[in-house]
Amino acid sequence: MTLKDISSGPDWIIWVVGIILAIFSIILLTGHGANLIAGYNTASKEVKDKYNAKKLSRVVGGGMTVITGLVFAMGIFENVLPASFAAISLIIIIIIIIDIVIMLVIANTVCKK
Repeated sequence: MTLKDISSGPDWIIWVVGIILAIFSIILLTGHGANLIAGYNTASKEVKDKYNAKKLSRVVGGGMTVITGLVFAMGIFENVLPASFAAISLIIIIIIIIDIVIMLVIANTVCKK
């Protein structure tokens, strides 16, 4: 029994989500799209002046790339992964949490002017 056998939704959803995340990652990795970052887009002018927007965009883009890769890996290996992988998916959640913590630390240290 594979992961595909126990999934209940259509397969195309994981690919659409992956493509959307990939587009956002590319925009952020190029140093653009700082206004796509939650908190930065609503910050006051004084707070925005404390950060290097290009570095901040690249840091968040790097973190998004890790998450995008995990989404695509799940889509690609859906037919191969055993059904028990759904129970082991806690590992993916831990990786995402570590990724977010690293992004926050770098964003609040390296990206400040």
